[in-house]
Amino acid sequence: MTAYLLWKCLMYGWIAMEVAIAFGTRTWRGQGTLHDRGTQIMLWVLIFASFFAAGWLALPAADMHGSHNALRWTGLALLIAGLAVRITANVAIRAEQKVQQSGPYRLVRHPSYLGMELIFVAAGLHAHNWISLGILLILPTLGVLARIHVEEAALLGAFGEEYADYMRATKRLIPGVY
Repeated sequence: MTAYLLWKCLMYGWIAMEVAIAFGTRTWRGQGTLHDRGTQIMLWVLIFASFFAAGWLALPAADMHGSHNALRWTGLALLIAGLAVRITANVAIRAEQKVQQSGPYRLVRHPSYLGMELIFVAAGLHAHNWISLGILLILPTLGVLARIHVEEAALLGAFGEEYADYMRATKRLIPGVY
């Protein structure tokens, strides 16, 4: 299987996974209180718009130097890593829910969004274009940061000091940095 075919299969798999996550983790009436404030739809719109714009605005003058093949394989490796850590749920609080602090949550408070960010970098590298990389990082990241803000407010409201302690001990998105 070529890198390009593997890339296509994984990207379509990611899209299918996002749809399954959205419907599979949906908070149904009586199961919890939704605290999303429209950020999931906003994030999807930004992701879709950024992928569309990255394709249209990829000017030849902004091509990355170096081997396109090496950039594609690096992008493929980052895509696989991003998919591996991408786990998500609606910003909803359920009575039985606890503050998760094990596994990848030891390193960052939002490993799901870290996985998404890796996917965005992977797509930019795969395009081997600086403009595409910039668009694929900036637009969706704005949506991710807005969603994190809403999610953390909901978690603080639900778990109080326990979540505040966790926030002080763990970075948001990038281990050891942010």
